[in-house]
Amino acid sequence: MASSTLGVIRLTGLLGGLLAGSILAAGLADLTNQDAARGIRGALDQGAASAISKLGVPGGFLNDPKVKIPLPPALDEVAKGMRLMGRGKDADELVEAMNHAAEQAVPEAKDLMVGAVRNMSLADAKHILAGGDDSVTQFFKAKTQAPLSIKFLPIVKRATDRVGLAQKYDRIAGEGLKLGLIKGDTANIEQYVTDKTLDGLYLMIGEEERAIRQHPAQAASAIVAKVFGAL
Repeated sequence: MASSTLGVIRLTGLLGGLLAGSILAAGLADLTNQDAARGIRGALDQGAASAISKLGVPGGFLNDPKVKIPLPPALDEVAKGMRLMGRGKDADELVEAMNHAAEQAVPEAKDLMVGAVRNMSLADAKHILAGGDDSVTQFFKAKTQAPLSIKFLPIVKRATDRVGLAQKYDRIAGEGLKLGLIKGDTANIEQYVTDKTLDGLYLMIGEEERAIRQHPAQAASAIVAKVFGAL
């Protein structure tokens, strides 16, 4: 209980410093507002850079079960039938094409992520510090999900068009849509892959965020370790 109370006191002191513009109090008196802001921005940069570097490479999605993009459940059932008919290769190629399209799209997130960090407001900083283990991830979602979806979509489309599988997917998904097995944008390969790409990107950012919070001393920069270590 004493440890929990001390954590609240420390966090309150940090937030009070951010809002009042004074040197931070309690156990964080050595942190200035500038230090706190730099630490938060450093954590945001670290989380985004790590996620992009892991996913935006050959096999980044396909070789990682946590983010590998599968066929939608309805199409997965169709794929089982295809395998029974000796056409399993078609289904496998479709899965590979979707995942390779995702890895090609991810590097395009860098500029938007950097922009979100650069334009972080005092309210954003306060929310990140006061939030839970996923507040960094939620910050990126709020600032980048909509524009990234728009940016990823044409990249995914070009990638799927190159391998000639978009029409096959759309034809199968279209049948599922008619039967009520697939709803909304999942009936379109480009939108489905775009949505799953974003899911994977934010999942990886979340993993990096939890690592920073749990082991701040191992953060990529001293200021990130200092700020998150004080929490």
